[in-house]
Amino acid sequence: MKILVAVKRVVDYNVKVRPKSDGTDVDLANVKMSINPFCEIAVEEAVRLKEKGIATEVIAVSVGPQQSQEQLRTALALGADRAILVNTDETLEPLAIAKCLKAVCDAESPEVMLLGKQAIDGDNNQTGQMLAALLGCAQGTFASELTVEGDKLTVVREVDGGLLTVALSLPAVVTSDLRLNEPRYASLPNIMKAKRKQLDVMTPADLAVDIAPRVSLLGVELPAQRQAGIKVDDVAMLVDKLKNEAKVI
Repeated sequence: MKILVAVKRVVDYNVKVRPKSDGTDVDLANVKMSINPFCEIAVEEAVRLKEKGIATEVIAVSVGPQQSQEQLRTALALGADRAILVNTDETLEPLAIAKCLKAVCDAESPEVMLLGKQAIDGDNNQTGQMLAALLGCAQGTFASELTVEGDKLTVVREVDGGLLTVALSLPAVVTSDLRLNEPRYASLPNIMKAKRKQLDVMTPADLAVDIAPRVSLLGVELPAQRQAGIKVDDVAMLVDKLKNEAKVI
């Protein structure tokens, strides 16, 4: 079984982002970047399947700028066998990323495509679903548990009402949720080995993919600061303020 894992370069989750002075975009100057946390969970799950003898090869794929090689090398250090970078400096929408991943899937023919359920920058939660639609294959989103039984995948999904278990036929797209696993740390020997692993670079033009944007970013600004709360003397005053000031009752 060949597994393809999507990896996205995002601002590290510990960093507090800020807009540029002109409000045109997020300021990424001198900002620490890392693998999207949900993508890291997807990489970990693919590596675990390989360690169990279920998967034979794990391929990490990223669509983004040249610097995304750093995140792909991290994925290789975590246990992926080789990596592919679809190199572009354009701002990519989920549909464009899904198209690029679809083209890579057509060339590599993986049985399982693992993605994070969403990226912590755009927060769109769309790429996995779009990829499944483009490939015309089964999908299991928000996976908190993944089991492989022959040519079937059993995915336990986290939904609003609890847990939903679905059986998928291969090939299939699975997007990882937070509770799927706990990603490992890359050891120093594996980091050194990752430098020698295969990393292929191509462009959207090589894949004959149109990445033209369909949405324009008009501006970025910080959310309004919340006003300080107040203390009230009794319930009557609380009800009065909720009714006449907050107007919520």
